[in-house]
Amino acid sequence: MNFPSPLIRFAPSGLRNWLARTCQLAALGAAVSLCATALALAKDSDEEDEATPKPALPNIYLDMRTIYTTLPAGALSVGFSTPPLLATLSNLSSIATLTSPSSRSIAVDLPVTVDVNDRLSVYGGVSGTTSQSGTDPWTAFAATSFTLGFQADIYQQNGGPLPTLTIQSNMTRSISDAPLATTTYNTILEADYALNADETRGLLAGVQYTRVLVDTPLASVKPDTMGYVGGYYQWDNNWKVTGRFGIQSFGGAQLLNLTPFQSFTQPIVRFDLDRMDDNDNRLFGVTAQVAWTPKPSYQLTVRTPLYAIRN
Repeated sequence: MNFPSPLIRFAPSGLRNWLARTCQLAALGAAVSLCATALALAKDSDEEDEATPKPALPNIYLDMRTIYTTLPAGALSVGFSTPPLLATLSNLSSIATLTSPSSRSIAVDLPVTVDVNDRLSVYGGVSGTTSQSGTDPWTAFAATSFTLGFQADIYQQNGGPLPTLTIQSNMTRSISDAPLATTTYNTILEADYALNADETRGLLAGVQYTRVLVDTPLASVKPDTMGYVGGYYQWDNNWKVTGRFGIQSFGGAQLLNLTPFQSFTQPIVRFDLDRMDDNDNRLFGVTAQVAWTPKPSYQLTVRTPLYAIRN
């Protein structure tokens, strides 16, 4: 498999192994999904008059997200990521100064997403950021990271007694000439239990694990682990609201024998408001998140998918 040239250029030790494992998982998910689809088509072939035509091509779209974030002094936060693209500690330059004033940033995520089928999606793209710390002026907007990842349903409820299980995994690599460039590995496992046949009401529970590797032995970032519960409701007009409440445990960041960013275990809350179409494709979304680090960090995300193909 040929990886993109930027990945080869920036990849740290062990990245290719992770990508190989990720591709194997994605291939396995695709194989399972294709087998399930083939069985369904075989069953439907006996009822051609009632069969619904299948789309010839998968959904392909630019899942553009614009993110405004505030962060209190002396804190780092990973937070929720569904799907994740900039849920990473991609810039640790503030560790070098041993001080971290309050800051704010505006980021734009541009992942190209392909919904291979109703079980598997793959995505990859770049992110750009501008930020402002303390009394300093805003920095110039520049590309800061690129991401590769996938999302797959391990099991689908389909009216059964067990919830849908979804795994999402991605790798985010910072684009930086600084010595504290990072690579972030993020994995989410979520259970979705629908309360009705239309799957417009349901309960959620999940766990997220994030690991950040720094390109120097002089600095380190401890893992971030989060568990959460939540639920969702979708009206007949296809507006959908989702809420999640969890506990985030961050191990802190260290430079030499100093710890400029302390560990914490604090609550985190996220609310999503999405406009869907009749086929459950997202047309527009707004996300509000508050994470205590231990002081509150606020994040507002506007999601505007740009479809090349929409089924």
